[in-house]
Amino acid sequence: MAIEKRDADFLSVRTKQHKDMSGKGGDPKGKYFHESVFHPHYDGRFADKQLGYRERRIALSNLIQTYLSTFADIGVETWLMHGTLLGWWWNRKILPWDSDSDVQVSEASMHYIASYYNMSVFHYRTPRIPEGRDYMLEVNPHYINREQSDKLNVIDARWVDTTSGLFIDITTARYNYTHPAGPGMLSCKDGHEYRDSYIFPLRDTFFEGAPAKIPFAYKELLEAEYKERALTLTEFEGHHFDETKLEWIPVPKKVEPKKEEKKPEAKKEEKKPEEKKADPPKQQAQNQQGQQKQEQQPQQNQQNNQEKQQTDQQKPPPQEDKPKSDEKPQAPTGGKPQGQQSPPPPIVKQGTQPVSPKQAEPQKPGIQTKAEEKLLKIEEKKKATLKKVEG
Repeated sequence: MAIEKRDADFLSVRTKQHKDMSGKGGDPKGKYFHESVFHPHYDGRFADKQLGYRERRIALSNLIQTYLSTFADIGVETWLMHGTLLGWWWNRKILPWDSDSDVQVSEASMHYIASYYNMSVFHYRTPRIPEGRDYMLEVNPHYINREQSDKLNVIDARWVDTTSGLFIDITTARYNYTHPAGPGMLSCKDGHEYRDSYIFPLRDTFFEGAPAKIPFAYKELLEAEYKERALTLTEFEGHHFDETKLEWIPVPKKVEPKKEEKKPEAKKEEKKPEEKKADPPKQQAQNQQGQQKQEQQPQQNQQNNQEKQQTDQQKPPPQEDKPKSDEKPQAPTGGKPQGQQSPPPPIVKQGTQPVSPKQAEPQKPGIQTKAEEKLLKIEEKKKATLKKVEG
């Protein structure tokens, strides 16, 4: 018997919330279940934020315990699947990084709960929940559509914690009578398919301390969905599996020291194109000055060479005052020893004065020198004549 479609909107089921966080407005029109706008594993009709790590683990444990207890009480056969079954494989508990649980029921069981328990609220007060908590069983009216083409409604029902907003996804394993593999194939609307011999008969076990059931070929199903590595890998999602404690232990993250951020240098104000033309950069001026110096250097060297050549041309030829063969050596003058020649005239560059400790004697012309020599000879003859007369 199919149920009539109901709109379990925010106003009809709300508890403590003042704002609808279900994300209903952004979902397609044909979608029934609306996940919250802040996380896909919360019901936005009952929560407006995520729980912390420890709070979430406790809430999920209570959620699966109350679900298993309720379905056992109402006589509905259900079993663990997907990530919840993987958690059972490791230590019979929910994986600590998981934020929801997954279970399955048969098609007959889904029709049963839809007919008698849809939108039912179950109140639980236990030592772990001393304050009491309400859980709601909600069935998707689209569960009657057996086709996998109904992508918007792959979840057939949910077990919802009306305090935290966390929920358990319930899917239906239906026999696919037209499957290419032949009879005995089970299909779910979320795309998973199994041969019924992998599911039935169910095995009895415990999960989170409560009696539970798992598929018959649980290992083969886990390997097909998660690969063999998922059954042996002890480091995953920031946790390490301690085999002595049979617990997933969070691995503390390494905190690296913060690197000192370099202060950004002050940006220089860029000049407008007009200002750049009027006032060239300093670098350009320095380059021009260096270029001018390089051009002036060879010119200056050439000018110095020309001045040196002119000075050499203006030098008088050196005069040697050698005594003639028929002339007697001159008497020394000026207190100089006899036979000492007068120093050659100093070389004077044009426009400069020679610098020496003693002032050089001026050079006499050749005619004046000859006249002085004649006078000296005449005086010597006079002296010689006087000596003879006196003698």
